[in-house]
Amino acid sequence: MLNWNNDVWGKLTGPYGPADNVPVLLQQLAKEYSQEVFDELFQEYLFHQNTIYTATFAAMPFLAQLACSTTDEEVRKELYINCGIIEASRDERDEAPFPASWATLADDAGSALCTDLYREYVDAIGKLRALTKEVFAYAAQQSIDEIEKRYMLIADAAYRGSYIPANMLMTFSNGDEYVAVCPACEEDVYIWPKEDQEGILQAYEDDPVFNSDQEPQKINPVASFADEEIRTLAERAALISDRTLAEQLHYLAGDTLCPSCREKISVWPSLLSTFST
Repeated sequence: MLNWNNDVWGKLTGPYGPADNVPVLLQQLAKEYSQEVFDELFQEYLFHQNTIYTATFAAMPFLAQLACSTTDEEVRKELYINCGIIEASRDERDEAPFPASWATLADDAGSALCTDLYREYVDAIGKLRALTKEVFAYAAQQSIDEIEKRYMLIADAAYRGSYIPANMLMTFSNGDEYVAVCPACEEDVYIWPKEDQEGILQAYEDDPVFNSDQEPQKINPVASFADEEIRTLAERAALISDRTLAEQLHYLAGDTLCPSCREKISVWPSLLSTFST
């Protein structure tokens, strides 16, 4: 990990410019965790509009260390979720020895340092992934709203390398709508919960927000999951009692007729098709 006083921090960037203040905020968190300090770090330096930065990579080992060492389970959960959001948003994956976009940083700080930063980030993700069982066990015993539970599942998926499902869930984190694309006609398929029954999903040709009079198309749910990722997601949702998603997954894994062209479509691949690795 970078030393607090390493001048490389000034060569790293966040969404609004240099990351000089990042080590100061990290030191404050290491001394005493503060949600206000973490929010400043996250929002001002590490993450903006689903984008992460060189400062994010350098900060991650410190955040993982804090998550692993804290005795405060609520703090551990918060770090697990937010670091998972970061990992879900990482576009440059499997680039060795470091992302190609770091060419300027490599010229300024050296390729050896860039290699170390990238390796330490990946190692930190592994440490956070190892906390999953502990974090989920804590969450199962607490009164946590379903939005927060959804973000726990997003983080878990990202740590497992299931980036497309993670980004899909992050895009539709409220669980009150999903948008698939028909592979036959390439028209959008709007998937909404049935009124007063959030676990039952139906398909629409147009966005129900703008056309409330249209008749929904029935989605045929599955009784069990053939797809390993959906099965894992359903098991994780059950562990933390995200009942709405656990029920919806039976429909998201099902099939329906495209409301536009009436071709039979499988919902899950049609839903994931607009997300890239």
